[in-house]
Amino acid sequence: MRVVADEGVDRSIVERLREQGHVVDYIAELHVGMTDEDVLDLANGAEALLLTQDKDFGELVFRQNRVTSGILLIRLEGLAPTEKAGLVVRAIALHGDQMRSGFAVLTPRSLRIRGSN
Repeated sequence: MRVVADEGVDRSIVERLREQGHVVDYIAELHVGMTDEDVLDLANGAEALLLTQDKDFGELVFRQNRVTSGILLIRLEGLAPTEKAGLVVRAIALHGDQMRSGFAVLTPRSLRIRGSN
């Protein structure tokens, strides 16, 4: 799967996804400080799932009706980096297709997926 990881996403998640064969564009490696709108445009242009820890993307999608090729909001505070990476990789493996064109929220106990468009 093609993924764009916002700059706030843990590097361990990016590395684990790459190890699993996913193509990951990591904003922290490409352009630190990129606006949320530009990050969303980059993900949409690549038809990639956007990974973020920034709740502002919900505002862009639901209140401003911005189109998305899929967003996974990662809410895994307090977990070890390896645990976070494992949960994200597992969620994408099991539900990646469902996340396309939707908005998903991953917590330690659940994954909620909501359509956006």
